[in-house]
Amino acid sequence: MPKRHPSAGKAQKPVIIVGAGLAGLVAAFELSRLRIPVLLLDQENANNVGGQAFWSLGGIFCVDSSYQRRMGIKDSRELAMKDWFNSAQFDREKEDYWPRKWAEAFVNFATDEMEDYVKARGLGFLVNVGWAERGDGRADGHGNSVPRFHLTWGTGPEVVRVFAEPVKKAAKKGTIEFRHRHRVDEIILDELTGRAVGVKGSILEEDNSPRGVKSSRTVVDQFEIHGAAVLVTSGGIGGNVDKVKAAWPVDRLGPKVPQNFVIGVPHHVDGRMIDITESAGANIINRDRMWHYTEGLANWNPIWPGHGIRVLPAPSSLWLDANGKRLPNHLFPGCDTLGTLKYICSTGHDYTWFITDQAIVAREFALSGSEQNPDVTGKSVWGVLTQRVLSKKGTVPVQNFVKHGVDFVVKDNLEDLVEGMNQLVAKIPGGVPLDYQKIKDVVETRDSQFDNPFSKDAQTMLINSARTYWPDKRSRIAPPHKLLDKKKSGPLIAVRMNLLTRKTLGGIETNLKSQVMKADGSVFKGLYAAGEVAGFGGGGVHGYNSLEGTFLGGCIFSGRAAGLGIAEELGYDISKASNVRARL
Repeated sequence: MPKRHPSAGKAQKPVIIVGAGLAGLVAAFELSRLRIPVLLLDQENANNVGGQAFWSLGGIFCVDSSYQRRMGIKDSRELAMKDWFNSAQFDREKEDYWPRKWAEAFVNFATDEMEDYVKARGLGFLVNVGWAERGDGRADGHGNSVPRFHLTWGTGPEVVRVFAEPVKKAAKKGTIEFRHRHRVDEIILDELTGRAVGVKGSILEEDNSPRGVKSSRTVVDQFEIHGAAVLVTSGGIGGNVDKVKAAWPVDRLGPKVPQNFVIGVPHHVDGRMIDITESAGANIINRDRMWHYTEGLANWNPIWPGHGIRVLPAPSSLWLDANGKRLPNHLFPGCDTLGTLKYICSTGHDYTWFITDQAIVAREFALSGSEQNPDVTGKSVWGVLTQRVLSKKGTVPVQNFVKHGVDFVVKDNLEDLVEGMNQLVAKIPGGVPLDYQKIKDVVETRDSQFDNPFSKDAQTMLINSARTYWPDKRSRIAPPHKLLDKKKSGPLIAVRMNLLTRKTLGGIETNLKSQVMKADGSVFKGLYAAGEVAGFGGGGVHGYNSLEGTFLGGCIFSGRAAGLGIAEELGYDISKASNVRARL
């Protein structure tokens, strides 16, 4: 355990953490190890500790890990750093100053410490490493050159548990205190020094709604709390569609702001604290950088308003835009999220189509979300084997979406499939009726490339290449086949894919200790930010693109940096707390 300074901790006010999500828990964990008192405030009830991380699939970005080496994957710090910076495309001299430094520090942490750090907390991973964001087709462009998506054994709830348990243990000892239903409305500043010294806000009425369910906003009282420092870890704007639309970069993802989304995060992910922190004097940067998915489904069994689920696809489905045109080369499923989003927006429509079949859906449709993966979340080896390796229908949640989801059409022949698609189109404002003959030509052209084990079609080549990674060949990517060969692949399935809100890539600017920065480049004394509200570090560690597994990892890394940074400012000796601190 790191040693504390002899003078530290005397009659000390608590560190106030605004938001009990993953970044807040990690910071509280680090502070509790030094017995620094912490007060955790959250506008939701105790059922929501862990925030969005609980709902996640639990992927964490690691570089040159023991799991990669076991799979025969040759990864390195240098390769990961190139992939990160090629994907981030940092192009703003002032706004990208700290994000660049955070990017380098995060890749170093992902290489040197991430695996050991989370394992020391009790976290484990599936043995096979996933390959997310396969890229835009260029070695020097966006994407992961190798698989780096380490799926947590237990998904998001397990990531939350390994940090929440020691924090709750510290709460029983009195070091940490939770105050739920406390909504912060203002950051208190010292009139003489300008230092952040506390928060004011509203106490919301008791509401015992289950995790994720929209809760009451009725105010029953006010509060004012003073502390040793204030750390903001309140999340992004993904649950607030109005804020998403207001920040939409029409110049980059034009020609207009999309009007229809399914919502990938709970309603309380509202972005309020970004504005409140800015009002106090913090610098907010890179507001226009966001990460929204293009493969969203309306949840047939929703938890929060407009609840959407993302399909994490492998590369075999045929992707058509709203007009029935095949998406351009390299905008294939699972390859380039932002590039695909830009193309979809250029069509003037908010939806696309997958044309696929039962064999592909069973093998290649993974659903994002801990509740959509009960086998992995529940740590059932038998469930993983029977539902992901041996099943011809896919996991039970996937089967439920095929059966109940409003975005699915299942038919035995292509003509009936297109008719079913058009029935859905008729319900979409501004929807485009599809021409059967044109769709038939696109499907048959695609199928013609599967007569031989070689092809000139880029997607077909991608499928064959991706199957050289043996875990994907065994359990993730369907054997290459023609869509119209239903004897081998089962019925045809069309899926309407919606835009799905998710992550905020910009946010509160911070230095490498998670200290908030002011617009003039000076440090905002006493004020810290971590997690999504800070763009997962620095105000935008990802730049324009994510390599996936980096959101949870970013919360862990920036929350840890905040905890150590606060402890250091309060006079504690943290020199032995982390090798990464020595580098920073």
